[in-house]
Amino acid sequence: MADGNGFLGGRLLVVAFEGWNDAGEAATGAVRALKDLLDVEVITEVDPELYFDYQFNRPTVSNNEDGVRVLGWPGAIMYGPKTPGAVSVPLAEDAQLRVSGTNAGNIYLLIGTEPSRSWKSFAAEILDAALAADVSGVVFLGAMLADVPHTRPISIFVSSDNAQVRAELQIERSNYEGPVGILSVLSDAAETVGIPTLSIWASVPHYVHNAPSPKAMLALIDKLEEVIDVVIPRGVLVTEAAEWETGIDVLAGEDEEMAAYIAQLEQARDTVDSPEASGEAIAQEFEKYLRKRGSDGRADGRPDGRPDGPGSRPDGPRH
Repeated sequence: MADGNGFLGGRLLVVAFEGWNDAGEAATGAVRALKDLLDVEVITEVDPELYFDYQFNRPTVSNNEDGVRVLGWPGAIMYGPKTPGAVSVPLAEDAQLRVSGTNAGNIYLLIGTEPSRSWKSFAAEILDAALAADVSGVVFLGAMLADVPHTRPISIFVSSDNAQVRAELQIERSNYEGPVGILSVLSDAAETVGIPTLSIWASVPHYVHNAPSPKAMLALIDKLEEVIDVVIPRGVLVTEAAEWETGIDVLAGEDEEMAAYIAQLEQARDTVDSPEASGEAIAQEFEKYLRKRGSDGRADGRPDGRPDGPGSRPDGPRH
């Protein structure tokens, strides 16, 4: 999609945060996959003492390669290419080892944990680092819990608050109003200093919300690859996504209520995706679905009676 001009033609910062914006660890998983494949180094790292409540985001202990136990603290790290602007090797020469494409040397990464406090100061520090690196566009990755079936392709929603980006990529503007996460705060700060932004969100089935979702991660990588004009090796991710889906099939086969609910979601999704589906038909199907939920005597919110979680509203993702 890139033509060397506009949003796609410059240095792009790809962002993901653990926490509220990261259902199924799909967004952070996609950025970590990029970090492992790109030739990047640390540009800046925030001081966790300033932004994190350790009783909420606790440090973790693990063994390093030498067998020494080390503490890992919540934080946020920005990575940049060791040789900015360098053209990656052709895909045919290195298809399975690293990110390929003419734009690979223009990709910067930001990955971390959503901070507990001082969001304005946090955003200012991140944007200062982005401006110093001459970043010209920011791509935010997010994942939300939604009433979607695991057996169908993961739904991806691409939006931008920047009119020029929307016109260039022919995408929509999110109409969501309500509570937001750190991605929206960073997006607002970036637009304020003149850096255009783009958001890519994946929908993760809420009934498997406790497990990482390689299928959603793969869907984000597919869309990201298209947007930033690079070729990203998938490695074992395709196999892991298939195993994830098979595992849920097994669980559903042992739970009649879960299987019936998934069948409902499949029918609703197939109706929306069918060629003959019109706006009126989709609205009628949705009304029928809501009436059925009411007749079952289930609580408002999710069909299983749990309240709506982050990003589960039908009017778009919470950023």
